[in-house]
Amino acid sequence: MKHIRPFHQTPVITIDGPTASGKGTVAAVVAATLGFHLLDSGALYRLTALASARYNIEPDDGDALAELVADLHITFREGLAQLDGVDVSTEIRAEEIGNRASAIAVHAQVRTALIARQRAFRKPPGLVADGRDMGTVIFPDATLKVFLTASVEARAARRHKQLIQKGFSANMEDLLRDLRERDARDSNRVAAPLKPAADAKTLDTSGLSVDQAVDQIIGWFHLV
Repeated sequence: MKHIRPFHQTPVITIDGPTASGKGTVAAVVAATLGFHLLDSGALYRLTALASARYNIEPDDGDALAELVADLHITFREGLAQLDGVDVSTEIRAEEIGNRASAIAVHAQVRTALIARQRAFRKPPGLVADGRDMGTVIFPDATLKVFLTASVEARAARRHKQLIQKGFSANMEDLLRDLRERDARDSNRVAAPLKPAADAKTLDTSGLSVDQAVDQIIGWFHLV
């Protein structure tokens, strides 16, 4: 009979990195390949951003946003993100929602309110978690920590392609500016700034395909 790890030993692979570094796509393929659960932590912040816009809560009101998080009805089913039982997977990927999510994420109250929700995704046989503080804050005992990076130009090109494919309008100059601003905001915030964990393996995906990045991460995991 195959040995089943106790809950606290359930393996976790964290994949952190800046916007459009490829972490979402890579994490999804790694999870599918290993048969692990997937946590898209960015979607939680985007869902909070969407809800705050709907309820007219300002991005700088940390206390009100934290209260909102406690009351949100969020579910992930078959790759779809649902808010109050309605699929909003496409809606939360709009660039304005992403920018709002980044502004909301600076609040320590909001990040604290979302910690328990994120850690609850850790279930056998394992979890792949992508975000910005998965390895530093949410799963500091992760089996493998990866920090993806890429040049801002490569990331802007990826984001442009993603938005066009989803039917959104996109301008490269605007995307470059937004990415630089978001990088600065994410890296300089007091609460859980974007940075690699001390024991993370860094992977530059500027010139890598998704398959190459996935192969590298799975290779590292099998060596743990």
